[in-house]
Amino acid sequence: MSKDDQNSANENARKPKVDRFEKVRLEKLDKIVEMGFDPFGQRFDDHLSIAEARELVPEASGEAGPVCRAAGRIMLRRKAGKLRFYDIKDQTGRIQLLFSRGDLSEQQWELMGHLDLGDLIGIDGIAWRTDSGECSIKVQKLTVLCKSLAQPPEKYHGLEDEETKLRQRYSDLIYGEGVLERMLKRSSILDSIRQTLRAHKFNEVETPVLHSIAGGAAARPFITHHNALDMELYLRIALELHLKRLMVGGIERVYEIGRVFRNEGVDKTHNPEFTMIEIYQAYGDYRSMMDLTEELVVNAAKTVSDSLVLPWGPDGDTIDLTSPWERKTYGELFEKHAGCDMRDTAAVAAVAAKHGIEVEGRHPDVVVSDVFEATVEDHLVGPIFVTDYPASICPLTKRKQDDPNIAERFELFVKGMELANAYTELNDPRLQEELFLTQLDGMSEEDSMAKMDHDFIRALKVGMPPAGGLGIGIDRLVMLLTNSHKIGDVIFFPLLRHEQPAGGVPKETE
Repeated sequence: MSKDDQNSANENARKPKVDRFEKVRLEKLDKIVEMGFDPFGQRFDDHLSIAEARELVPEASGEAGPVCRAAGRIMLRRKAGKLRFYDIKDQTGRIQLLFSRGDLSEQQWELMGHLDLGDLIGIDGIAWRTDSGECSIKVQKLTVLCKSLAQPPEKYHGLEDEETKLRQRYSDLIYGEGVLERMLKRSSILDSIRQTLRAHKFNEVETPVLHSIAGGAAARPFITHHNALDMELYLRIALELHLKRLMVGGIERVYEIGRVFRNEGVDKTHNPEFTMIEIYQAYGDYRSMMDLTEELVVNAAKTVSDSLVLPWGPDGDTIDLTSPWERKTYGELFEKHAGCDMRDTAAVAAVAAKHGIEVEGRHPDVVVSDVFEATVEDHLVGPIFVTDYPASICPLTKRKQDDPNIAERFELFVKGMELANAYTELNDPRLQEELFLTQLDGMSEEDSMAKMDHDFIRALKVGMPPAGGLGIGIDRLVMLLTNSHKIGDVIFFPLLRHEQPAGGVPKETE
C-alpha cells in the first residue's frame, strides 16, 4: 500500500461511522440545500411561544383565528389524504400544525417532505381549531431552522436506560416524560427563594470558589494548584466563612446560591458537585432561621403546586408542608428511637455495637452522631426541625447559655432526608480559635469542620454581630418539591463515569 493510500485509510478509520438513519437524514439535508434553503436555519424574529399561540386559537371548532408565527421541534407526524399533521413542541407546550397542499406552494410542500422527527422548524400560519376541537395552526409558510441528524428514541418507550438519560440529558429533556417541566420547576423554585429573601431585604453576593483552606464543613475537598502563585487551592466545600466575613464588614443580611464541591461518593442524595444556598442574618439566631426556612420552602412549594400536600413516591404517599412544622430536640428523639440517654456513654456504646458502629478510640459525641443516623433519621417523616445538637460536633455554633454541652443548631428533615442545617453563629473569636485548635478525638483533619483559618479569626476579632445562619441543599429541595427520588434527576448534568465505547476504552483517553 502506498503512503498516500495508507494516509487515506487512516483518515477514513478516524471518521465517525454514519448509521443508516443518519444517512437518510443527510440525504434529506442535501435536498434542502439543493432547493436553496439553509438546513441549519437563521434568525427567526417575532415568533410566539407555543403557549401564546394556543391562546390565539378560537374556542369554536372550524373557526379561523389571527395570523401567527411559532417555532418548535417536530415530535409527531401523520397523514390524512392531502393533509399532513405535525406536532411541534417548545418549552411552553405543544401544538398541532395542519399542512394542506392547497395552502402551500409546490416548493413548500416539497420542503415539508424533507422534514423528520426532531427537526426544528418555524411556521407562519393561521390559528385554527379543527372540527375535532384540536388547537392547531394552518401553515402558510414553512422555515427550516435546524435539520436533526439524530434518530429520536423509540416512540412509546423513549430513553429507557438510566445512564443514557443522564449522559444525554439533551435528549431526555426533549423526549422524557415530564423531564423538561421538572427542570423548569427548578428555575421557578430558585426564583421563589430569591423573591422571598428580597422581601426580607437580604443581599445576594458571590464569593470565591477557590479557597486556600477547605473550611466551613466536614467534607473531603477537591484539590488543585495555581501555577502563577505556586499554591495549593481547594474547590469550596461550603460558602460559610466568606459570607460571615461580609457580615463583619456590615452586610447584615446576606446570602449566596452557589456550587459546592465535595470529593465524596455518589448516591441517591449525593453528587460531588451540588448547589447550596447559605443565608446569614445579623441579630438573629437559629430560631429566626427556622421561621425563615419554613417560609422559603412553603413559598417555593406554592410556585410548583396548587397544594401544600405534595405527592411522594409511586404508592400514593404524601408530604404535608402546611405550617406550623414540628420541632423536637436531638436528645428527646435520640432517647425515643435509640432507647437511651445520649449522655449515657455506656448505653450509647451498647446501641452502637448492635448497629456495627465503631466505638474504640472515638469521641463519645461522634459515636452519638453515628447512632442518631442509624436509629433516628429514618423515622423523621417531617417536615421536622431537629434542634439542640451535641456541642462538640458543632465547632462553628454558639452554645446554649444554660448548657454549654448543647449547640444552638437545627437540621430540617423530610422523609428521612436532611434538607437544611442552621446555627446560632459563634462570634467569640477566642472560643472559635480554641475550637479550631482542638480536633475531635477519632476525627481526621479531612473529616472535621475544625480547620484553622487565621484570617477568619482576625475577622471575628473585628466583631461579627450575633447572627443566625442557614444552609439549604437546593438539589434536595427540588427533589422534594418535584417528587424526584434521585439527585441526578434534578441536576441537569450529574457526574458520571467515563463513557465506555465499544472496546471498553474511555473516549476521553483514546
